[in-house]
Amino acid sequence: MGSRAPPSLPLVVLLLLLLPPQVDLINGSQQENDPRERRKGDGHQPLRRFKRRWVVTTLELEEEDSGPFPKLVGELFNNVSDDRSLVYLISGPGVDEYPEIGLFSIEDHENGRIYVHRPVDRERTPSFMVRFDVASRSTGRIMDNSLIFNIKIRDVNDHAPRFPAEEFNVSVGENHAAGQPVFQMSAVDLDEENTLNSQVLYFLVSQTPVLKESGFKVDRNSGDIRLSGCLDYETAPQFTLLVRARDCGDPPLSSTATVHIHVREGNNHRPSFTQKDYEIQVPEGRVSPEVLRLRVQDGDAPFTSAWRAEFSITRGDDEGHFDVVTDPETNEGIVSVIKALDYEAHPSWRLVIGVENKEPLFSCEGRGLVAASATVSVQVMDANDPPAFQPESFVVSEVEGARPGTQLGRFKATDPDSSGSGVRYRLVHDPARWVAVDEHSGVVVTRRPIDRESPYVNDSFYIVVAQAVDDGHPPQTGTGTLTLFLSDINDNAPTLHPRSQYLEVCESSRATPLLIEAEDSDLDPNADPFTFELDTTSGSAGGAWTLGESRGRSVELLMPKSLPRGDYSVPLFIGDRQGLSQKQTVHVRVCSCPGGSTCAAEASSAGLGLLLGVLAPLCAVFLALAVALFFVLRRGFVSGAKRRRHSVLHGEGQQTLITYNEESRALAALAVGSSAPAEAVTQVYPATAAPTQPPERRTGGMAETLHQRLRGLGTLVEESGSLPHIYREEGECERAETLSSLTVSEPTEPPDWLLPEA
Repeated sequence: MGSRAPPSLPLVVLLLLLLPPQVDLINGSQQENDPRERRKGDGHQPLRRFKRRWVVTTLELEEEDSGPFPKLVGELFNNVSDDRSLVYLISGPGVDEYPEIGLFSIEDHENGRIYVHRPVDRERTPSFMVRFDVASRSTGRIMDNSLIFNIKIRDVNDHAPRFPAEEFNVSVGENHAAGQPVFQMSAVDLDEENTLNSQVLYFLVSQTPVLKESGFKVDRNSGDIRLSGCLDYETAPQFTLLVRARDCGDPPLSSTATVHIHVREGNNHRPSFTQKDYEIQVPEGRVSPEVLRLRVQDGDAPFTSAWRAEFSITRGDDEGHFDVVTDPETNEGIVSVIKALDYEAHPSWRLVIGVENKEPLFSCEGRGLVAASATVSVQVMDANDPPAFQPESFVVSEVEGARPGTQLGRFKATDPDSSGSGVRYRLVHDPARWVAVDEHSGVVVTRRPIDRESPYVNDSFYIVVAQAVDDGHPPQTGTGTLTLFLSDINDNAPTLHPRSQYLEVCESSRATPLLIEAEDSDLDPNADPFTFELDTTSGSAGGAWTLGESRGRSVELLMPKSLPRGDYSVPLFIGDRQGLSQKQTVHVRVCSCPGGSTCAAEASSAGLGLLLGVLAPLCAVFLALAVALFFVLRRGFVSGAKRRRHSVLHGEGQQTLITYNEESRALAALAVGSSAPAEAVTQVYPATAAPTQPPERRTGGMAETLHQRLRGLGTLVEESGSLPHIYREEGECERAETLSSLTVSEPTEPPDWLLPEA
């Protein structure tokens, strides 16, 4: 029986498997090759193999445990635990390392009982990784592998859900659709995740104000706040909601937050016209701004996009004659005529004008809303319309040089206001005065020959503009244009180009040709290539000049032999392609060229004659001016000498009076019995007798003296009855042979009558 007994090892294994789940079995094997297991000096001791097993009960703590402390957490065993020579050791976080030192300990290191010494906060440290060791009591050597064990902290519901803020402000449009989220509430629970302690549910506690048509709901799982019903800014511009967040722990914990929902003004009121039908009158033929104002009313807040009206012409203006804009201040629609109306074509209009808001209209019920509209009846008032040309412009071709009386075309204009022919024509643009228009028929005829080469012709086109005037009150005019295209004829012979009329050549440059260029005002084929031929009949060319290579519009002029310096005239005939030619003369100057190829400056006899012809009149003018100036100065000197004969009185200072001669010779007043005075002799005094005085003082004294003497002269005439002088009319004169024969008359009064009284 004893030999059949089962071995003890399988039985131990079976018992370990039957242990409760709170007991952990930890197998371990260790190769006894640690030098600590060898005896000192015994280097050849064979290796030994030991098997040991750690048995640890589940180590789990409840957070915020109230004690008492120290409190047993659990035990650990080793299969050599009966060996009293072993001691248990514990280390790591919670024992001798951060985050919490001294939290755990083993009782007297004699057994495997583990104790905790104070409450633990799971939210701060959810677990501790503790290391267990078994060592020899006598030597302190580690006898087995270390055991790393995770001590978990069991969560309790000690944290209520928390919102990020106690109050929230939310803005939502008035046109927010029902059932759509307005705002999402979110609360955080610090308890262990994925447990009931951290699962949060949301509830709506209250709503202010409470309206039947407007309400809010809160999704208990997501925290979404959704609209139930319709918002109306005018009824309730703001709502206040109280929302609670609650966890599912035991017992459940909760917190609340306040949500302020501000309703933004939206377009939920349709604009409408205050009047449905309008009638206006508009004059024809002109643009008319602001012919009508359309007033609308809207229940939305003023000066918002929901209140701002936008008008449109929905029917009746296919040709774009009208326009409607919004007055930004009054929100009225302004109707204007932007394209002139025609009474004869369309005497009346019927416009349908619609109005909508700038912001799209929103209907909470979801029903479609039709925009409001108004009808505008427009009556066009008849006015005198200007005559209309048919066509407004036309082109006529004619050969230049057409004789007077040639009919070019006819203007045709009609008066829209009358079926009669009460239209008169007149020319308003005919710069060359070539044509005339019949006042009644509009027929245009030439009245003088037309020249295509005229400066008034541009690229063979000549423009004639006429007006048609009706017999309305006031008369109106229309404008028509006749474009005359002139065909070219060969009426212009080629001429020398201006730069080829006068040429210069060095007397030593016999082999250098001169280039003669020609031009023709006619067009092809009446122009180039030109033919050039020297005029040998006049004898001017002699044999001194010959023509070289012709190049169509130019030809070379050669000097076969050296010619003496001077001016030469070279006559030649220049003809166009059709043979029309005329005689032209090239003036060539043969000169010396000391510098090489440039003529030296030489004064020719012709140039000298021209210079003398210009200077001679100028010299004559200057000579005449010199003679006139001489006699003026001579007269002044003579008058000054006579004044110096008399003594100078000292009143305000030294005085000077300049005596001037009369405009014409004084004649004796025979009619009153007086005889002509004798000629006065002019005496010249030395210049040293004249008093010297600053010009300013002399001028002032002279003015004062003249004033006093003229006043005294009036008194003298009244008292003494002095007879006046009689003068000839201006322009009457007596012939004088020479300037020296002219005499100067002196007054009969004494020279000192103008001097101050003593």
